[in-house]
Amino acid sequence: MRNHKRSRAVLALVGVALALTACSAGGGSDTASSSSAEKVTLTVWHYYNTDGQVAGLQKLADAFEVDHPNVTVKFEYVPVEQMTTKTVTAAGAKKGPDVLVFGASGTYPLAQSGAIEPMDSWWDTFADKGQFPAGVMQKVDNKLYGVQGYVNLLGLWYNQDLLDQLGAKVPTTIPEMEDTMAKAVAAGKQGITLTGKPGLESQWQGFPWFTSDGFSYGDPQAAPMAKTYSMLQDWTAKGYLSKEASTWDQAVPFQQFAAGNSVFAANGNWQIGAAKEAKFTYGVAELPLTSDGGVLLGGEVQNVGAFSKHKELAEEFLEDSFFSVDGEMTLLDSFGSIPARADAASSPKISDDPLLSTFVDIVQKQGRPSPSPQVPSKNVDAVETLVGNYWSKAVADQGAPDALADELMTQLVPLLKD
Repeated sequence: MRNHKRSRAVLALVGVALALTACSAGGGSDTASSSSAEKVTLTVWHYYNTDGQVAGLQKLADAFEVDHPNVTVKFEYVPVEQMTTKTVTAAGAKKGPDVLVFGASGTYPLAQSGAIEPMDSWWDTFADKGQFPAGVMQKVDNKLYGVQGYVNLLGLWYNQDLLDQLGAKVPTTIPEMEDTMAKAVAAGKQGITLTGKPGLESQWQGFPWFTSDGFSYGDPQAAPMAKTYSMLQDWTAKGYLSKEASTWDQAVPFQQFAAGNSVFAANGNWQIGAAKEAKFTYGVAELPLTSDGGVLLGGEVQNVGAFSKHKELAEEFLEDSFFSVDGEMTLLDSFGSIPARADAASSPKISDDPLLSTFVDIVQKQGRPSPSPQVPSKNVDAVETLVGNYWSKAVADQGAPDALADELMTQLVPLLKD
């Protein structure tokens, strides 16, 4: 929904600019000066590089330009590994884009450098703010520095044909899931595939399970993490999970699932396209977590650049694109992103699609902010890498659960202090 008050403010500013131009210009230069004053270019920095992503951005721009014929939306691609550095450097020279589309891990350095500013005052006046769950709000020191218009997240993929063969149902608890995995192994299949590669991916993969066991970054204790490690090693000992998963990223385990080798896969919405290669009936459900457990909501963050010369217009662009129902549906069509808005679930494209509608439900029921707010912003990368490394060690059986958990806490607790 467009903020019409803001639209009128922008038009009023343009009108003032035209009047001033008319007063200062002479003779036949009126038309040229007016034309120049009417034109505005909004620059958007991003790191999208697939055809679907680029096409999605252009559709957002085209729609905005139709309603704003004097505005041109200009996109500038910045490689993901250069985005934070380039933006921080530009901010040092008091320059930068009108709009930034960036990774959540960059929120802290971008905020600290002044490349982005708190958006609380703007967000508080946005009529549709109530449609967005807390999990998509990126905050530093309790100030809002970005919102994710869409998310990526984990769910429990299941092989319905194999469930039917085993006489099992989609599990709602971990014991139910383990009973089914035992039956799958007895039938010559794996129980579950997941990511165990050292690093950030495994922290994201592990978060649902160790939070379900009661672990919290706000009160880090070894016992809940040891319980999760014990579960993983029980799974590998019984053949539910391959130890080779300790080297797998998110692509390999889903390939195993799509080949029909496993009854379950803990994987994400971005696999919807790959799932179409499967030769069996499949579905997605919530991960069988306790009420303490949650899934991290990935996806890019959006905010206005601190040095934009058209801040109100840039805010309106975000409201009409990344933060609108139509805009989020455009991105869904273009590259499979899950809309963050609760009301987007009413769209037939989602409500009539069993996979998409399930992922949207998971956002609302199990979604948690990424990075976790309890982790000091300056240490997000170090914390997530460390926790991911120990998840991988547990999958690979590189130590007893209690010992691994104690080793992790020794290194983790200092990083969680401000």
